Amino acid sequence: MALYPIGLVAKGTTSAKGVDCGVGNGEVLQTGQVGCSVVKGAQLHCFVVKAGFDQFVYVGTSLIDFYSKSGDVGAARQVFDDLLVKSTTTWTAIIAACVNAGESELSLKLLRNLLESDVVPDNYVVSSILGACSSLEFLEGGKEIHGYVHRRGAEMDVTVNNVLIDFYMKCGKFKTARAVFDQMGVKNTISWTTMISGYMQNSCDWEAISMFRDMNSLGWMLDRFACSSVLISCGSLEALDLGRQVHTYTVKTDVDSDGFVKNSLIDMYSKCDSFGDARKVFDFMVNHDVISYNAIIEGGLTQDRLYEAFDLFAEMRENLILPSLLTFVSLLGASASLFSLELSKQLHGLTVKFGFSADMFVCSILIDVYSKCSSIKDARQVFIEMNEKDIVVWNSMLFGYIQQCENEEALKLFLKLQYCSQKPNYLTFVAFIAASCNLVSLLHGLQFHNQIVKVGLDFDPHVTNALVDMYSKCGGLEEARRMFNSTLQRDIACWNAMISTYAQHGEAKEALSMFEKMINDGLKPNNVTFVGVLSACSHVGLVKEGLHHFYSMSGYGIEPETEHYVCMVSLLGRAGKLVEAMQFIEKMPIPPGAIVWRSLLSACREAGHIDLGEYAASMAISIDAKDSGSYILLSNIYASKGMWSNVKKLREKMDSNGVVKETGCSWIEINNEVHLFIARDRSHHQTDLIYSFMELLIRHMKWIGYVPEDTTFSNE
Repeated sequence: MALYPIGLVAKGTTSAKGVDCGVGNGEVLQTGQVGCSVVKGAQLHCFVVKAGFDQFVYVGTSLIDFYSKSGDVGAARQVFDDLLVKSTTTWTAIIAACVNAGESELSLKLLRNLLESDVVPDNYVVSSILGACSSLEFLEGGKEIHGYVHRRGAEMDVTVNNVLIDFYMKCGKFKTARAVFDQMGVKNTISWTTMISGYMQNSCDWEAISMFRDMNSLGWMLDRFACSSVLISCGSLEALDLGRQVHTYTVKTDVDSDGFVKNSLIDMYSKCDSFGDARKVFDFMVNHDVISYNAIIEGGLTQDRLYEAFDLFAEMRENLILPSLLTFVSLLGASASLFSLELSKQLHGLTVKFGFSADMFVCSILIDVYSKCSSIKDARQVFIEMNEKDIVVWNSMLFGYIQQCENEEALKLFLKLQYCSQKPNYLTFVAFIAASCNLVSLLHGLQFHNQIVKVGLDFDPHVTNALVDMYSKCGGLEEARRMFNSTLQRDIACWNAMISTYAQHGEAKEALSMFEKMINDGLKPNNVTFVGVLSACSHVGLVKEGLHHFYSMSGYGIEPETEHYVCMVSLLGRAGKLVEAMQFIEKMPIPPGAIVWRSLLSACREAGHIDLGEYAASMAISIDAKDSGSYILLSNIYASKGMWSNVKKLREKMDSNGVVKETGCSWIEINNEVHLFIARDRSHHQTDLIYSFMELLIRHMKWIGYVPEDTTFSNE
């Protein structure tokens, strides 16, 4: 095609670099798209239309490319649609433009139009479309393109094969990707790197390391991307020695100074419990960026170096490096673990300042943070102020209510969820079942069970575990057993829930039988399992069996924790072996907590053992001086022996120490309504009727000869 006369170009049109743009037709637009402003490029487009050159295919293709690189896909598409004649290059340009702009679905539609035309797509078109399928994870579409290339009989070059590998990896089909790789006649560094990074992204970390070794043994030079991917895999596997070897390789091949590699090294050392090495890599870096700071901060948080992580964040701000979304996600998680409300509020303020406060992920974390910091009011405010909420946000608010024992509010939230477009998932129902369980409301639990069956989540292991627990705590042992028997996939949590259910209902033999079945099924017990087993033995006084299971824990690699010692002290105490229980506490390898001494104190109360009870109470109070339980148990021992002066002194000691007895309460559900009762409370709307009926019962009890025993601590 002949070039247009230079005289047709507007005189004085220059690029940003001062170079005269008055060249041939194709070169005008190519120069314009690189150097000239968008406005001048549009002016050239006007000139092309006025001069009647807009139907020249090369000019149209250059215009498409220009608008694509200017970010105006709509204008590029308009130029494309107006062209009467389109070449393979033209189709490639518009499809690539759509892919680069994230318009993957549109690029696939254009491909269908291309296949219906007389133009044969080349490898560039195939590569662009496969890229679109990758971004959409559109497996079937990519397979069709792969099949089309085979049917066409054209030999695929290395670029197309690399794009195919990347496509299959992003769709999770790493075996197919490996098959494409193995069949390649010609490979390049990108082929190997794509395989290694693909394995890493699919959590096939050993395969990534194996591919790394093969590439190295065959003499290929690994680039920075391959090294970064392998380092991430080493971190995921916590393979410190392998990570050090890769680090040595990066030094030998002179890629250790690359930012990607250094950040991957920080990540690898942090995950391999070698934060000192991670810090060395970070400190030797010349130019820190937000990624390197995020990596070292996350590493510090992973290793419980919380204060060091926050110091790094302060240093990051001093260096005027703007934090990213990931920065705040990490720091908010640390703030939650510290239960620091003030710190959480400061971080919340910074998320507002840097424009992340509207992000749903950040809002979800903020709700969780405020809930853990016992500020449910702030969590609710974050939830209310959100314009858009996904189910993750709803779940965060639900679990926040449950953490703070606001179970009624959690159930009310279910009604609001019904009116929005969000579909509950398994975690949503786990939360609602937990709320029903905490309220001991079997009716609500049954209703949610119905909903679970309707949406098809009744076979989810998390849901079934929650249902077993709910039925157990609501007194439905048979329902819990049926729920367990109907479960197809039983994990350790499911078995633990059923063992605990039998233990709570005093069915010790059933609990121990369930434990044996679990072992025979090949499941390894955990610390929660043994809490259930030891509780079962404690409830019915199976001392021999309890001791056997306690000392068998080491065989499963489990170190006894406080809960296990409490069960054993309770077991020995209920069996009347108070001296043995005392000796057991003295031999504990860990410092006994107040709850351990209270367990012994409770046993002393049942046995009426004053001396040992006083000692156990003094030990419990010395550890937790504000806990009213120890005072009350000791007071009940005194009361049972008629030692009222001691009861009075103990009450005075409680008052002087500022110890307040938690008011007892109970509730009952009648006709779909929950009625709450507190000792000496008269706020119920039927108080007069209730108390008059109680008087009637008391008179009837006295008439038949019942004499009440005043041997317990006063609730006043």
